[in-house]
Amino acid sequence: MVLRDNKKERANVIKLDSENEKFRKEFLFKMYDQMFNDINTHILVIWQSIGVLVGSISIFALVEKQVLPIDYAISIVIILIGWSFSHIYDSAYWYNRNLVIIANIERQFLSKDDLHNIHYYFGKHRKPNKMIQHLRIQWWLGIFMGIVFLIYHFISRIYRRKLFELLKSEPAVFLPYIILICVFIFVMATRKNRKKSYKEFLENSPGKKIDVDGIEFGIGHPIDTNNK
Repeated sequence: MVLRDNKKERANVIKLDSENEKFRKEFLFKMYDQMFNDINTHILVIWQSIGVLVGSISIFALVEKQVLPIDYAISIVIILIGWSFSHIYDSAYWYNRNLVIIANIERQFLSKDDLHNIHYYFGKHRKPNKMIQHLRIQWWLGIFMGIVFLIYHFISRIYRRKLFELLKSEPAVFLPYIILICVFIFVMATRKNRKKSYKEFLENSPGKKIDVDGIEFGIGHPIDTNNK
């Protein structure tokens, strides 16, 4: 009687473990899908870049109509570019973080052979908050826009004029450069915060280790060579 009860108890435990494993796999698959949805959401910052372009054109239309002084217009453009940069760094973090989660889930089901048979990205995580090319293109767009607007402002408002006289008569002429310094500090703080957050995530959730002997990581999937 006792032996029969023990067998029945073991069967119930095995059945329960099997059901738990099934629920775990279902949960991981749903989480896997959600991570990809989040990635798609955060890499669509191209609309932010388009917004900056449209906003800049609209602002200069106001300058042409003499509704808004050019010093304030350039300052607003610099703020918009800084806003775009901050979102780019934040999107890079969310992309890389979700890619880590996706890789960690894949490691639960894939083996070393799958590094060759399917893809090698899950073998090692990307280096600290490395920006993908899609986001880097948006970043360079902001850089070139900022350079062009600042050169235009410098030539039209400051070049061949005495700085001390400008400071007394038209102090607003320096506003875009003051805004530039403030925006730069804010963007760099955002970049540092996102990079630190990614490193923290990697340290706490490194995932299951995979033997990556024979795999060459490079420009397609850059990794931290210090931890290779």
